Amino acid sequence: MGASVRESLRVLALESSCDETSASVVSGTPQAPQLESLVILSQDVHRIFGGVVPEIASREHLTAVVPVTQQALTDAGRTWDDIDAIAVTHAPGLVGALLVGVSYAKALAAMLDKPLLGIHHMEGHLFATALEHPEAEPPFTALLISGGHTMLLDVPAWGSYRLLGATRDDAAGEAFDKTAKLLGLPYPGGKHIERLAAEGDPTRFKLPRPMLHGGQRVGDPDYYDVSFSGLKTAVLLAVRASDDLTRDTPHIARGFQDALIDTLVAKTIRAAKAHGRTRIVLGGGVACNKTLVAAMTTAAAAFRGTVYAPTPRLATDNAAMIGAAALYRYGICQRDGAELNAHSGLPLPGLLVDAPTTA
Repeated sequence: MGASVRESLRVLALESSCDETSASVVSGTPQAPQLESLVILSQDVHRIFGGVVPEIASREHLTAVVPVTQQALTDAGRTWDDIDAIAVTHAPGLVGALLVGVSYAKALAAMLDKPLLGIHHMEGHLFATALEHPEAEPPFTALLISGGHTMLLDVPAWGSYRLLGATRDDAAGEAFDKTAKLLGLPYPGGKHIERLAAEGDPTRFKLPRPMLHGGQRVGDPDYYDVSFSGLKTAVLLAVRASDDLTRDTPHIARGFQDALIDTLVAKTIRAAKAHGRTRIVLGGGVACNKTLVAAMTTAAAAFRGTVYAPTPRLATDNAAMIGAAALYRYGICQRDGAELNAHSGLPLPGLLVDAPTTA
């Protein structure tokens, strides 16, 4: 028998939305999730191509999903009998990659006669920080920044989300990767740009802060949205104009990172102030950027705000965050069946239509 809504639950969670095959055992309650194990197998093969190749990613997941899951159980010191429910990322992501996880999760749930829960990848990122910081609970302002997504949310309660702003073109992580490619840096580019930017002169390349100016007001269509395609073009022009790219690479990296961080921080602080939030939660792979976290923390301190960011292990795509979200979803009686499918794009569950502010 599975655990009741009021009892501590133990979930085996799977994540395969892109190029990480991950499994985790998470237990407890939505208010007090406990991480028992987490295994993440990253597919380094994509570095050869400078980006993720969907077909290769799917095949790698097929090879890895069973041993990764078995290792997660072993690390937790658990058997199948100890598991109360199976959770899996079912959207958004690469459909072929998602299908591997969804198909395996459905087979496990049927074989073991356990409840099945399909979890939205971005909701998982919202819950990731709470695994390490229990105080990172609603209400808060959330900035989700990854290779495929940039979303600014107001979160009055778990399961209730107001989408305030999003990227109109490149996601923040994608902008890092494309800029790294222009500078001749390896994939994924975020850590390489941050390392070089620390050596760069911030005055050498003052790049534009897209969709950010003092005349914007609450209600303007671009007040919370971001756009990084113009910034990427500015980097391209700087690279082409350089007569010594080896010399200029750290300075261009600094100019790019400063522009992107200034934009993300300004938009997030706008949202927090407008909605009266003193907690800011970061999620997604770009939340690994220490310079971003430091800048956000400094800006939030001006109104006694607190910034919560996950460690790199929980910022990247991982199954622990899926398990944490599943504790909540199970508690509100979500159950999925054989009809569960993979979706490349799907709205965040619990999106609220209105976006009231106090500004």
